[in-house]
Amino acid sequence: MENQPHVLVVEDDRETRALIAQYLQSQSLRVTAVRSGTDMRKAMEESGFSLLLLDLMLPGKDGLTLCRELRAEGATIPIIILTALGDEPDRITGLESGADDYLPKPFSPRELLARITAVLRRSDTTAKQIAERRLTFAGFILEPGQRRLLDPAGSEVDLTAAEYDLLLAMVQRPRRVLNRDQLLDLTRGRDATPFDRSIDVLISRVRRKLQHSPETPEIIRTVRSGGYVFAEEVSQC
Repeated sequence: MENQPHVLVVEDDRETRALIAQYLQSQSLRVTAVRSGTDMRKAMEESGFSLLLLDLMLPGKDGLTLCRELRAEGATIPIIILTALGDEPDRITGLESGADDYLPKPFSPRELLARITAVLRRSDTTAKQIAERRLTFAGFILEPGQRRLLDPAGSEVDLTAAEYDLLLAMVQRPRRVLNRDQLLDLTRGRDATPFDRSIDVLISRVRRKLQHSPETPEIIRTVRSGGYVFAEEVSQC
């Protein structure tokens, strides 16, 4: 079950929220269901998700606003907007806000599952394509397709599998603060205890391998009470 897609449902109607969650769970999907944008933000800080089902009409910020904010922040999570507003202008507005799909209510559970499956399939293909691209930062070149890191002189940096996974997770999210739980989600799928400090050890090891000299600016920085941030600009090459 841990390897199944994890869907975050944001729906303010309790009955609808429960029905969606129950059906998706019956189809072997992991589901977290919340009622507002505030709860959505909290859930996303605490865990990683494969897809977001976002109702349009919510208490506080509406679904379109939340969708725009997530995309402006660089979030790439697939988003399907659920709404009672099914007119074409509304659908276009939803897609222009960054949603991957737009499903008007009422909808059948089977149609919802089909939409989720299609969006996840497209997202997985895109992720694989992105994963093959070489990334460069501070003179280093990271080659995801070969799972290797080259230093500015062109020599391969010796990285363990865990060190590589941590570095890749951070390089793909430059200048974004990631706490220990998020890094555990990204590198080990939460297969750790709440007090696991192995991330701190890995960070130290990766830092030593990226540091040219004492004068070299710190590439991975510690954020007090927050976690870590990959401070260098990353580009494709």
